[in-house]
Amino acid sequence: MRFDVITLFPSMFSAIRDEGVVARGINKSLLSVHTWQLREFSENKHRNIDDKPYGGGAGMVMQVKPIRDCIEKIKQKIPDTRVIYLSPQGQKLTHQLAVDISNFNAVTLLCGRYEGVDERIIKHDVDMEVSIGDYVISGGELAAMVLIDSVSRQISGVLGNKESLNDSFCDGLLDYPHYTRPEEIDGQKVPEVLLSGHQANIDNWRKDKALKNTQIKRKDILKNQ
Repeated sequence: MRFDVITLFPSMFSAIRDEGVVARGINKSLLSVHTWQLREFSENKHRNIDDKPYGGGAGMVMQVKPIRDCIEKIKQKIPDTRVIYLSPQGQKLTHQLAVDISNFNAVTLLCGRYEGVDERIIKHDVDMEVSIGDYVISGGELAAMVLIDSVSRQISGVLGNKESLNDSFCDGLLDYPHYTRPEEIDGQKVPEVLLSGHQANIDNWRKDKALKNTQIKRKDILKNQ
């Protein structure tokens, strides 16, 4: 899978290209992450890509032409890429949405800054708006990295162990508790069932704990099922 990222801060993406799950996927040639410096598509000597908003107000708005020119340049290379704008107004990034996006051949991620992008880009050039949560951050770069990481995990072969996908939200519930050595620390013991070697009982215990975790921590998930 190919990720193209339109951004004012390409160097930020070295954090995921050089380390962790995404880096392993890149090293296995299962995915690629390409960044595009939006200022290179500016037509003025100062490389400005934003201007004051019509109607007044604080902040600046990212202009149509440099963004559209960059998208068109990407589509010359990858015609079937889907353009996603990272925005607090978008649909919330969920496990299922990450799975759906992982089935695309390529996605182009548009990282907004300042007061956002001109609405005409959203209406005519963007296929999907995605939000990582109901809050505002300084730009779309961190949100894009979250999306790339979440989607990359769903691509076959990126994770070393397929069972690593059996995490929170994959079956509509939060994850069950995990324990490792030692068996006892500060008077706190690992549940006996996990030491029993009886896999059926372990599986039942995990299902029960996952349900109880969800009921205690995220009742909203159960209500939405």
